[in-house]
Amino acid sequence: MMHLAIDHPTRADVRALLDEHLHDMHATSAPESVHALDHSSLAAPGVTLWSAREDGTLLGIGALKDLGGRHGEIKSMRTATLARGQGVAAAMLHH
Repeated sequence: MMHLAIDHPTRADVRALLDEHLHDMHATSAPESVHALDHSSLAAPGVTLWSAREDGTLLGIGALKDLGGRHGEIKSMRTATLARGQGVAAAMLHH
C-alpha cells in the first residue's frame, strides 16, 4: 500500500530522484523554462516536500510552496521510473 509523508531533500533516495529530475529538466527544456527547485530551495521555509513510498521504496516526490491565503504552488513533482503508470502523481495531488 502506498504511503504519503513529509520527507526531506537530503535523504539519499529522495536526493537521487531530485538529481534525476533536475538533470532531465535541464536536458529537455530551454534554460528559461526550468523552474524546478533545487535541493536547498526544497528545504526552505514555506516549502513542504512529500514522498510516496511502498514498503520503504521511494515511488515519487512532490513539493508544495505555501503562497499564503490558502494558496500554494506545486513544485518539483517526479515519479520514479519503476512506479510510472501506477497513479503515484494522482495520489500525491489528491492528498
